[in-house]
Parts: sequence; structure tokens; C-alpha cells
Amino acid sequence: MAENRASRCTEGVPCWVDAQLPDVEAGKRFYGELFGWTFEEWQGGSVRALKGGEPVAALAHKTDGRMPTVWTVYFATPDVESLARRLREAGGQVVAAPLPVGRLGTSALAADPEGAVFGLWQPGTHPGFGVRHEPGTFVWAELYARDTAGANIFYGDLFHDALFGPDARPDFGRAPVTDVFPTEMPSHFLVHFRVEDCAEALAEVGRLGGRVQAGPFSTSYGTVGVVTDNQGASFAVLER
Repeated sequence: MAENRASRCTEGVPCWVDAQLPDVEAGKRFYGELFGWTFEEWQGGSVRALKGGEPVAALAHKTDGRMPTVWTVYFATPDVESLARRLREAGGQVVAAPLPVGRLGTSALAADPEGAVFGLWQPGTHPGFGVRHEPGTFVWAELYARDTAGANIFYGDLFHDALFGPDARPDFGRAPVTDVFPTEMPSHFLVHFRVEDCAEALAEVGRLGGRVQAGPFSTSYGTVGVVTDNQGASFAVLER
């Protein structure tokens, strides 16, 4: 079900995703065919992906080959400086200090106590997703952690209202990393995009040059397949 932007102002709600890719043009072809996205030029040479004319994600050129090719989920906050301070006090790290992105907003990168990296976003003119929960758009973020009890405490304190408030409808879960990945895999976030048919989406990923890592498998929030795109960025497709 689609939701308007006004429903996603609570601190700790996933509000945006982007991918750092070696080849943005190849990324446009891959995700355009897989999810039906169209694209427009955006801030700093990146492109913004649209679904039905609404913003759903961004693809950016990875300028440093040492950086991972990865999807990052951003959590909303009205005050990124305050959240970064509380995050450090709770045992996390600020990987990239808050930085204005033109008039769009202010971003930061952070890591939890186990090293899982995620973004923070204080909106300006760009509030985040124009649509989510529909096929071809963001639907879920799963944290695969070694210590799920510790993760629940860390994120529960940071994002209490978004996760446990009276009106909470979380798009963010936590699971043991060994549920899906090898024991040596570090803790990490996995961005999920909704699809109408998980098996068909996995076949399409393979046709487009990506790779299936796991699935389809059943979870409490739907049927999931974990994949990498044609440049190595991991994400998941979710049928529900």
C-alpha cells in the first residue's frame, strides 16, 4: 500500500535508500528493467530513480574503488546533530559527519556497535520516498546482526517511537546473521524492494546479470530472495 510523505516524519523511520555503484549507467539499465524505474539527473552527478513519477531511490557513482558497492538505508531525523550525539553515547560511531546536501537536507553515515552502517537524513526540500510499499519500491530494511538482543536495545533507544510507539508500523527488523548468511559475514543492513512474484524476480535478476544469494525463503514479513546486482550490490526482493 502506498503512503504519503506526511506519514513518515517520525525519527527512525526508513525514509530513503541509495546505491554507490562503479557504473551508474549500468545500474540504470539493471534497475530500470527489474523494477520499472525511470531516472532523472540529481544532486552531485547522481541520478534519482522514479516509480510512477515519484522518487524511490538514488544511484550514485562510487568515486573511490576501495568503497563498497552497496545499498544504504537512511533513517529520518528532525535533528541529525542531536541524533549523531545520542548515537555515539549509545556505543555507535559516526562514520561521516553530518553534511548539508544543497537544499535537499543534511545527511550522515553511522555504524551501530557491531559495525553495521546506515544513513541519517534530516530533510530539507527532499523529504524522502515519494512512494513505498508498492511493487518496485522500498518495503523493508532487515538488520542481520550477531547480537540481536543488543541491536534491539540500541535501536529501540534511538528510534523508540518509530519501532514501539503507539502508532508505529515498523519497516525495520532484526535477525541473526546466521539465519541467511555464513557465520563469517559481518553485521549489515539489507534493503528490500517489493515485488509481485519473488521467484519471477529472482529469475529476472539472473537474466540481467545479477546473482541469487539465497531464497526464496519465508519470513514473518513475506517471501524473500537475497541477490546481488550486476555490479555486486546486495539487496533483497520481498513478496507479500
